[in-house]
Amino acid sequence: VQMVESGGGLVQAGGSLRLSCDASGPISSAVDMVWYRQLPGKQREHIAMLTNDGTTAYANSVKGRFTISRDNVKDTVWLQMNLLKTQDTAVYYCNAQSDAGVTLGYWGQGTQVTVSS
Repeated sequence: VQMVESGGGLVQAGGSLRLSCDASGPISSAVDMVWYRQLPGKQREHIAMLTNDGTTAYANSVKGRFTISRDNVKDTVWLQMNLLKTQDTAVYYCNAQSDAGVTLGYWGQGTQVTVSS
């Protein structure tokens, strides 16, 4: 399936954004969903995961500020981002992942988040 991210934009530090990730086709509820981000000049990094049994995990850099959630009926995954920092400026992506950590969907264009001071 093709992933399509949206919801990014320009926000001041301390503000909030909610990103959405829609799939072009059905996503099995048996897979894990992951949000990634790619900072300028850096490799893509894994920042939030929602496993098929409802467990969440976050990178230390976003823990306590970001929340991942999912609607299995709509095949949509969200990333609620609060208390944004300038260091959160990046392109954000989502994808489905198997239990073995294999990426299952086609990468989308991502959505740009820019946090100003």
